[in-house]
Amino acid sequence: MSVRNQNLETIAPVFATFNIHQTAGVDDLTDTNIGEVVRLTDDYEVGPSSDGEAIIGKLVALTLTDADTGKRNATVQIGGVMTLPITTTYPQIGNRVVCGANGAVKQAPALTGDDPAGGNIARGTVLAVNGTSTCTIYLP
Repeated sequence: MSVRNQNLETIAPVFATFNIHQTAGVDDLTDTNIGEVVRLTDDYEVGPSSDGEAIIGKLVALTLTDADTGKRNATVQIGGVMTLPITTTYPQIGNRVVCGANGAVKQAPALTGDDPAGGNIARGTVLAVNGTSTCTIYLP
């Protein structure tokens, strides 16, 4: 009898709803950003990843599509196990991550004396790496 494969992404996900950051009255997140990492941009507000910033989670849904008019909100997975796109420096199993470019995550930098007053911005634990395309992480 073989061991059954587990879908860890179904175990205890935590979701939260946020406002979407806007530039010149236009949402900074669109349908194409679903599945990407997002960061906090203001109080209860998320936007696209910015290289080296702390991640808040994975964008999983928007309340309206790009074709709809009206105020949209973002549903973000902020806890649990999730798979995210990766960029250089590619994380390895056991690493923590920060935002990379274009909605991806990358290996967090080494701890240094210039970490911000609020603490190190690295988050999560890398559970698996799929080549140079994605990694699966656990965000407590």
